[in-house]
Amino acid sequence: FQPRPGALEILYAKQPEVVVSGPAGTGKSRAGLEKLFLALQKYAGARALLCRKTRVSLTQSGLVTWEDKVVPEGHAILVGPVRANRRSYLFPNGSELVIGGLDKPGRIMSTEFDLIYVQEAIELDENDWESLSTRLRNGVMPYQQLMGDTNPDRPTHWLKKRCDENRARIIHSRHEDNPLFWSVKTDDWTPQGRAYIDKLDALTGARKERLRYGRWVGSEGTIFEYDPRIHRIPKRELPQDWERIWVVDFGYTNPFVWHQWAIDPDGRMILEKQIYLSGVLVEDIAKMILEATKDDPRPTRLICDHDAEDRATLERHLEIGTEPAVKAVSRGIQLTKSRFQVAGDGKPRIMFMEGSLIHEPDEDLIEAKKPTDTEQEFDGYIWDPKAKKGEQPLKKDDHGADTTRYGVMAIDEPTAPATPSTAPVDRYAALRRPN
Repeated sequence: FQPRPGALEILYAKQPEVVVSGPAGTGKSRAGLEKLFLALQKYAGARALLCRKTRVSLTQSGLVTWEDKVVPEGHAILVGPVRANRRSYLFPNGSELVIGGLDKPGRIMSTEFDLIYVQEAIELDENDWESLSTRLRNGVMPYQQLMGDTNPDRPTHWLKKRCDENRARIIHSRHEDNPLFWSVKTDDWTPQGRAYIDKLDALTGARKERLRYGRWVGSEGTIFEYDPRIHRIPKRELPQDWERIWVVDFGYTNPFVWHQWAIDPDGRMILEKQIYLSGVLVEDIAKMILEATKDDPRPTRLICDHDAEDRATLERHLEIGTEPAVKAVSRGIQLTKSRFQVAGDGKPRIMFMEGSLIHEPDEDLIEAKKPTDTEQEFDGYIWDPKAKKGEQPLKKDDHGADTTRYGVMAIDEPTAPATPSTAPVDRYAALRRPN
């Protein structure tokens, strides 16, 4: 590991709060993990925390880099449970790296640390961040620090405002800091770097500004005013007597999107579960749906995109009748926008549960710099600049937004449902093992 300028800033920063801001692929997480390893090696008895919003997301991201690239092969701390079951890494000098997620904060919030590193800090709310800061009182290291890395977002995000108000130091990480992408010998992109940058250059709007250039910018012409502070709710079990509906937007090359919406007694829609996957057959998606919903109430409706063959396949495997989505774009957008507005009770009429994705994020979509769930689409779901303003949304990365619109139309302007299958329904037949 040979740190470039941005990585060196991360390694030497000693401020109480540090935010490492930069596009994907700059090497910021590698530098943060190297700092953890060096600090725990240097300061005997120190304790650090590596965390994300959810513990499971660390297994396929931060811990892979930690074990495969940061910790030397054969090091004593690698002895023990596999990544998915890891709770900590114990160093020979008595130092410890604790692994955790804020979805299960009990152990984290009852422990004292010298150094806390939050990966994907953009997933946290400010209360999460400030709660973590109260755990920095172990006192073994000469400084105590809360550090988080993040891709840039809108300029009004609380992380950016915290840095603007000098309550946290911001360190900017650039693609040139990644030796896999930039050669100091040739002063140019490596072949791998050029291919990566070409992908980013193909992006448009705010996503390009953020992921290519690392700028904190807002989106112009955004259709749905999605704000995580308002529209996102913590993951929890919802009452069994609330109505559920399923909504599907078919795809293979483009993502297949499935939503399970829960409808509360006031008519509020809550996205409880979702699938957002490319390259998966309809019958395999159906098995995932059955497994994920085997303990949930039966849906009252299954609204689908209009593809007749895919609808027939889904009906056959789920043994549930479908009805075609109402695709009146303008009316659907109006009704959906209305639900995003805060109502008289101080809450919007549509909300999205944290951790609703029932699978790991699609690696192909990550590689292509595409959204990996419905909520990630909203920032780029804008009016088509080539059409008359407010007339037509831009047809790009809109699969989850369309599915959301279909669901709203089904609730707010219901049509006569399709005739359900007359055959006896056994939703879980596909899950049973043969005798």
